[in-house]
Amino acid sequence: MAMAGRLLLVLAFGALLAVSLAEHEVLARGSEEHDDNVYRVSKGGQGSLKIYQCSPECARRCGDTQYKNACLKFCNKCCAKCLCVPSGYYGNKAECPCYNNWKTKEGGPKCP
Repeated sequence: MAMAGRLLLVLAFGALLAVSLAEHEVLARGSEEHDDNVYRVSKGGQGSLKIYQCSPECARRCGDTQYKNACLKFCNKCCAKCLCVPSGYYGNKAECPCYNNWKTKEGGPKCP
């Protein structure tokens, strides 16, 4: 019985190792082949993100500001609508026209 338990453990470990290696290979090939890859880094452009990628992209975008809470709030709102976040911490809004052109009631920029 102990031998069967060890065999089962070795097979389970082998299966986990195979899955891990396959996942590593997918990530190594790059995100262009695999749009649903969670680790995909946006190259900008309207609609280039999936909704679940907004939070980490906004955390990156707002990572160098002293107004982090406000930045994250509006960045996530803009990303949910536009499905893109410009590269860098500031500027580069031309990469995402929707993000760039959304204005407040006063006419100022809505998106950070």
